[in-house]
Amino acid sequence: MKFNLSFWGKLSPMEKRIYSAGIVFAFAVLAMVIGSLIPLSPQDAQQLSEQFNQTIRQNGVNVPFIFANNFSIDLLMFVPVIGPVLGFLILFNTGLVGGALVVTEGLPSYTALFIVATPVFWLEFAAYTIAMTESIWLFRRLLQGRWREIKWTAIAIGVCAGLLIISAIVEVWLINALS
Repeated sequence: MKFNLSFWGKLSPMEKRIYSAGIVFAFAVLAMVIGSLIPLSPQDAQQLSEQFNQTIRQNGVNVPFIFANNFSIDLLMFVPVIGPVLGFLILFNTGLVGGALVVTEGLPSYTALFIVATPVFWLEFAAYTIAMTESIWLFRRLLQGRWREIKWTAIAIGVCAGLLIISAIVEVWLINALS
């Protein structure tokens, strides 16, 4: 199979980044969807659910914890080469835990996918997409000896921090409103 990528050379650098982000976003969502659809035994689902709930009990539902957790994950995704690999594995695991949580409530695992209807999903996935896309671009640019990419990486980290702070605030508000 031969792919015709002649259009790529005609794109501006910004357009290339946008297309790259779209592709990374699609794979990120796919990783989470696959994770949420993995069939789990009742025992495995219960174990994952208990581990998640224990983490919540230990740390509480608060903005600093949620932000620190999500931002540390996001920072890992910026690491050239291994960042996107770790990111997709983390998002797969997120789907797996989400599926386990709904299964232990007696619901089908696909109901975990309703998370896409929340602003938290879109804010977090925007940040994760930015991080993994920038990781790829940073690696490519550093191989080309274009060190100015580090400036764009720093800007992207700041944007992701802002998105994840907003996401943590909204997440805590949603959890409290639905409790």
